[in-house]
Amino acid sequence: MISDMQHLPRIVKQQRPLVHNVTNVVVTNFTANGLLAMGASPVMAYAREEVADMAKIAGALVLNLGTLSAELVEAAIIAGRSANLHGVPVLLDPVGAGATPFRTKSALEILREVRISMVRGNAAEIAHLIGEAASIKGVDADGLEDEAPVGLAARAANRMGTIVAITGKEDVITDGMQGYVIRGGHPIMTQVTGTGCLLTSIMGAFAAVEPDLLTAGAAALAFYGEAAARAYQAAGYRGPGSFQSAFLDALSEMDQYPVSEEAVICHRVSAGRGFLQ
Repeated sequence: MISDMQHLPRIVKQQRPLVHNVTNVVVTNFTANGLLAMGASPVMAYAREEVADMAKIAGALVLNLGTLSAELVEAAIIAGRSANLHGVPVLLDPVGAGATPFRTKSALEILREVRISMVRGNAAEIAHLIGEAASIKGVDADGLEDEAPVGLAARAANRMGTIVAITGKEDVITDGMQGYVIRGGHPIMTQVTGTGCLLTSIMGAFAAVEPDLLTAGAAALAFYGEAAARAYQAAGYRGPGSFQSAFLDALSEMDQYPVSEEAVICHRVSAGRGFLQ
């Protein structure tokens, strides 16, 4: 399985896929720079008058609910329907789902109106999307990050009919039948705004060049975690400011290093309850 992933960063650089982001104002610059660093071509288009046209020519569409408004939800649905019509994969980042009723309702509305290829969130966000209780503080999960939430990911994938990625101390991604647990990254990522949002967009870049979306998502998680670990070392084990600059450099070198077999573990899913060895 790892051999199916190793070439993807190089393919991204070769093809330079257009990733259309309907994202939040807090992370726009960081997301654009991160996509550029790893070789993709970002576009940030939000106006309802143009999102359908932009989505249909993109390699992937990423919908991010960070700075939420009714106008953004409308634009996201218009863009998503256009992407569906033209065979473009759509990724949803339900930032803060569960924090307020509006956020949860908006995420569920998009899931109803748009065929979503992949959902990436923290454990609390994903739990709220399938009606399970979870604690969330602002846009951050609270108390669900102690272990890879494999059962939750499997249940969510089966109930929503899409690939689900849950990120935390360990990352989990599954299509409801098969899944991966990915180990890596670094805790300092939680001290830099937008690392999760950028991750979803990079998953979009991988999805734009790899038709097997489960493989694409798992590869993006693995390479992203490896880049974070290398960046923290390159930054001299210093703080978030040094890490952020080093992280962009590490993303630009994604195609130059392998991901270890130990970092990505493939599992089968047991009836939506969790992963089997």
